[in-house]
Amino acid sequence: MGDETSSERAGRVAEIKGLLFDLDGTLIDTVDLIVTSARHATKAVLGEALPDDVLRHNIGVPLRAQMGEYAPGHVDELLAAYREYNERVHDDLIREYPGTDQALATLQGAGYRMGVVTSKARAVALRGVEYFGLERFLEFVVAYEDTTIHKPQGEPVMEGVRRLGLSARQCMYVGDSPHDMVAGRVAGVLTAAATWGPFPKRVLEPKPDYALRSLGELMRLLQGDEAHFRA
Repeated sequence: MGDETSSERAGRVAEIKGLLFDLDGTLIDTVDLIVTSARHATKAVLGEALPDDVLRHNIGVPLRAQMGEYAPGHVDELLAAYREYNERVHDDLIREYPGTDQALATLQGAGYRMGVVTSKARAVALRGVEYFGLERFLEFVVAYEDTTIHKPQGEPVMEGVRRLGLSARQCMYVGDSPHDMVAGRVAGVLTAAATWGPFPKRVLEPKPDYALRSLGELMRLLQGDEAHFRA
């Protein structure tokens, strides 16, 4: 956490029993799917697609909030165009990050309890999870419908902690976006940046407690090599 010493953070890592993961850009590579769908929606509704860097900026927050930033007066139209196109191309554009299945199996075998905390709507989040068979590692998915306040606020992560039946001190949130880092910080859990996602490490503010280059490194962090992964 922000004002903890390195030794205090190391002590917290030793207490971790629950792992919470963002979905897009962390467990599943949906970046091309999201950007392509947003590009289609903005071109269809606004007459011209917005630049990709703009479309990537708010990945990780609820879709309605993203569309509200693109064009506040056309949110419902953008949502409809996005969802229709996303539904059609979902399975063609979604990818699993290499090593995800093995990393989750290793963590599960070591006794860590796991769940997903995402801003996606439940149906589409579960579609991605089940497409790759990841549900066998996860106890739950906290989706958009499960809280009234969303990332970057801490309520979704707090809900994940509650479902695990653990304290915030016993949990870590792994995510790729600045919104994930803020939500984890507010919720009081340790944060680990998934730097294989769409956001460069330099934009992850507040600074995460740890930074990982692959999901496979998480077990090494949890086993005590935390100094190697300090952000």
